[in-house]
Amino acid sequence: MRCWKFSCKLLSHAKSVPCLNMDICPLVLVFVQFCFCLGYEGSGQYPHRDDEDWYRRDKAGTPWCAPIKVKNGDVSCRTPRGEQLMNVMGTRCKIRCKRGYETQNPEVVCMATKHWSSSYSCHEVRCRRLNMPVNGGFKCSDGSYFNSRCEFFCSPGYYLKGQKTTTCQHTKLWTAEESTCIDVDAPVIKCPTLKDKWAEPGKLTARVTWDTPEGVDGADGVLTDVILKGKPSKTDFPEGLHKMSYSVFDRANNKGMCRFTVRVRVRRCSPLFPSDNGYMKCDGDGDNYGATCHFTCTGGYELTGSAARVCQYGLIWSGTDTNCAPMNINVGVRSAAALLDQFYEKRRLLVVSAPTASNHYYRFQMTNLQPAQCGLDLRHVTVVELVGNYPAQIGRIRHRILSPGLALQLRLLLQLSQRTFSMVLLDKQGLDKMRYTFPITAAEIFTTIDTFPLRKEEELLQQEAGQNCQA
Repeated sequence: MRCWKFSCKLLSHAKSVPCLNMDICPLVLVFVQFCFCLGYEGSGQYPHRDDEDWYRRDKAGTPWCAPIKVKNGDVSCRTPRGEQLMNVMGTRCKIRCKRGYETQNPEVVCMATKHWSSSYSCHEVRCRRLNMPVNGGFKCSDGSYFNSRCEFFCSPGYYLKGQKTTTCQHTKLWTAEESTCIDVDAPVIKCPTLKDKWAEPGKLTARVTWDTPEGVDGADGVLTDVILKGKPSKTDFPEGLHKMSYSVFDRANNKGMCRFTVRVRVRRCSPLFPSDNGYMKCDGDGDNYGATCHFTCTGGYELTGSAARVCQYGLIWSGTDTNCAPMNINVGVRSAAALLDQFYEKRRLLVVSAPTASNHYYRFQMTNLQPAQCGLDLRHVTVVELVGNYPAQIGRIRHRILSPGLALQLRLLLQLSQRTFSMVLLDKQGLDKMRYTFPITAAEIFTTIDTFPLRKEEELLQQEAGQNCQA
């Protein structure tokens, strides 16, 4: 709104001004002093009162709005006409808050309504509200207000990642970002103590049993299944030292681990060895507690001592030492059956019968067998020769001579003719396995013997012992 004001002031020295016409002088003074103004109430301009001195005395010094008092801030006011009081109508006040405080309206005006144009208080600066860390929290000295100091903490088993404290600044920003709580502690798992076991008799293993350990987490207690590295409980462990471990993970993938050892020991006797011209076959490991060793001799040798020996708890072998001595053939027996009994389960017999020593078949056969003696011994074959006619007939087993009567009994028992050439092959049980009416090569005899079931076992033993020869 615009205002026009015409004012005249009667000067204090007007009395000294000469008046030429006393009739018009008062009118001039009234005109000069006339003021015209268009305005509104409260503006300080009144159309009906144009005397400024009167206005000042009557209105200008009158308080209009409530005095401004700002806590935590300063006020700077400017009145319309430089009045002494700072709350008259039209007064403009600027609000300046202290550091850490702010106002929504930095300037207010005293209105005609006798109220300030807006609120003018200084209130504390407030930072954004902090988020509560998972598995932790924080404590603040004054909430989220200016200069409030907040301290973060974590639940047991968690560690603080970031700054421990943060302070709200006048810029409404925290001095540090929000901290978090992380799980860095590995779970705790306790393994069994050392398991020391002795193998059972006749075995090289021992059954070991223990309880599966459980993990303990210092944080939220949530763990994965316990993982075993090694053989499980309630199983047989072989001799030796076995390193075992258990591991477990928490939700933060921290790994807890423990280790333990299983040791299995075997009681052992001093080692045994096969005698010359013999074999030894043991179960178990050959010298462990409860192991049994069986001894046999090659063809043409007889076993002396214990045929089987056992490793006992006191770590000594049962029985007596074993040896293989050359077979002592008793040719002085009175019957052919007694003679054959000496070879039972020990040797195979190849009995050659001929009418005379000059028999062509006989001479060819013996000539063929002589260089094959190694192959015969390897197959446990003893050659028995029966030559001639009773009473001039004789028998021979290598260098031992059979009496004519014993030779005759052997021919009768084996049903061999005195007048023609013939041969019979007997196995170790004395059974008639093959008969020949003409000479054959040693290779053919070996081929036949190698088909016998018992011969397969003998070959394995001989291979283990390294026995062989070129037949």
